[in-house]
Order: sequence, then structure tokens, then C-alpha cells
Amino acid sequence: MIEARRLHILRAVADHRTVTAAAAALYLTPSAVSQQLAALEQETGHRLVERSARGVRLTAAGDILLTHANAVLAQLERAESELAAYGSGEAGTVTVAAFATGIGLVVAPALTALARTAPGIRIHVQDAEGDASLLMVLDRQVDVAVAVEYRGAPGADDPRLTRVPLYAEPFDAVLPPGHRLAEAARVAVADLAQDPWIGPYPGNPCHDVVVLACEYAGFQPRLEHSSDDFRAVVALASAAAGVALVPRSALRDMDLTGVVVRSVDDVAPTRRVFAAVRRGAEDHPLFRPVLAALREAAASQG
Repeated sequence: MIEARRLHILRAVADHRTVTAAAAALYLTPSAVSQQLAALEQETGHRLVERSARGVRLTAAGDILLTHANAVLAQLERAESELAAYGSGEAGTVTVAAFATGIGLVVAPALTALARTAPGIRIHVQDAEGDASLLMVLDRQVDVAVAVEYRGAPGADDPRLTRVPLYAEPFDAVLPPGHRLAEAARVAVADLAQDPWIGPYPGNPCHDVVVLACEYAGFQPRLEHSSDDFRAVVALASAAAGVALVPRSALRDMDLTGVVVRSVDDVAPTRRVFAAVRRGAEDHPLFRPVLAALREAAASQG
């Protein structure tokens, strides 16, 4: 008999690609993870993982079992949801991981609405970048992620997650006040090919948006300054350190007197934001109102 707990460990190893990283995510020791994998291999009669100096990858048998593990774990989430509904599920705690701008734009308004419509639900919020929050959901560290589309993000058909679209917003060009395009009504990304750039670090979903926009315009941006804090990005632009593309919502309520902000010509780079829960958990009586409140908060942004 295969234990569901070991299937969860197998999925964590597949997601994190090393035993050490999977163990940290699951709050286990690496030896405990290795022991559980060995027990799972004994239960199935197949070698499931291959270790190398670069980490761990699943064998063909491991990939087969992972497909079934995703289905089994989703069904267990549905069982928990139905049991919670049977027990009313009107009170409890939901943990939400979201990036900073998403917290201000949709999570905080959702909390205000839930205080009126579902006062028995307590929300704990954790600040996490849009790519990190998805793994936190899969590792059961949090219940709901507010995440951003990025290169390599789990797709809408991913068997591990259920996604709820929230909003999409354009990036605006942020230029030093003396920039040659400061008087233009709109700015084409291609016209910034020779400028030094300021942007988020690799791994941040917004970094992917910026790089892809530049690649689409036919060049690789010369990133001379890096920060995941858009206030720092704007401050550097005001010091004539370079140009940047910044999500429009991140510029709200920011002092922009030292920079020039222009809409992007042609097809503007876009940040697409969604909420995600483990597949099968979308109808949990605690999670369902939270997802609904996030959708309503996003819709109210217009």
C-alpha cells in the first residue's frame, strides 16, 4: 500500500530538484526525506529517483507515479474540502502568500470585505515573490498564492494547482527627466535598446516580463542596476542611472517628481496576476470565499 505522505514527498523532490531543498520546504531532515523515498521505492518495486552532483531527477517510473500522485493528492484535497463543508467550515484560518503590490491591490481589500461577509475566517498574509508563492502552496506552507505569470510558471492545466485569473496590468516606461524621449507622448521599447537599464533580479517574474519585452523588440537589455524594490528602481532612474519598465500599479502613490513616466507604444509588456490553490481545494469552504473576495477586489480595480 502506497502512503499518501510519501507521494507528497515525491512531488516536493520533483518540484525542488534536490533532497535538501525538498526537506527544508517540508520541515523534514534530508535523511528523513531519503528514507521516505527509499520506502516508497520498496513499496512500488521501482527505482523512482536518480541522484547526481547536480541534484535529483525522477526516473521514468518516478514520472509515472508522479502523475498518479498529483491525481491522488488532488482527490485528498477534495475529500478535506467536503468534510470541512460537512462540518460547516465557517470559521478557520487561511494563509495567503502574495507579492507586495498584490497585497496592496487585492489582498488588503479582500481582507476588508471578508471581515464583513465571512467574519469567522482569519487571514494570515505572507509577503512572497510571485514565483515563490506557488511552491509554498504546493508544499502546504500556505493555502492560497497570489502569483504572477512568468517563464516556466505552472500552466492553467497543471494537475497540481487550480488557478483563478485576477487582473492584468501594463508596464510603463520610467525615464530620467533629461532623457532624449522625455517629451514623447509614448515610448517604444525598441528605442531604449542603447540605454542602461534598471530592473528586478533574475528569478523575479517581473524580470522575465522586462527581458521578454526587450527580446521582442530585438535586443537584450543592458541591466546595470538591479533591485526588486520598485521604489529603488524609480530612485535610480531619477538619478539618471538608466531606464526601466515598471508595473503601473507599483507606481501608484509613489513620488514620481524626479522621473518621467510614459506609456509603452505598440504592445505593452503586461503582468498577469492570478490566485492559486492546490487542485481539489478550490471548493474548500474556507478557501472559496477568499478566492471570491480576491476576484471581487481585482474587478473593483477596473
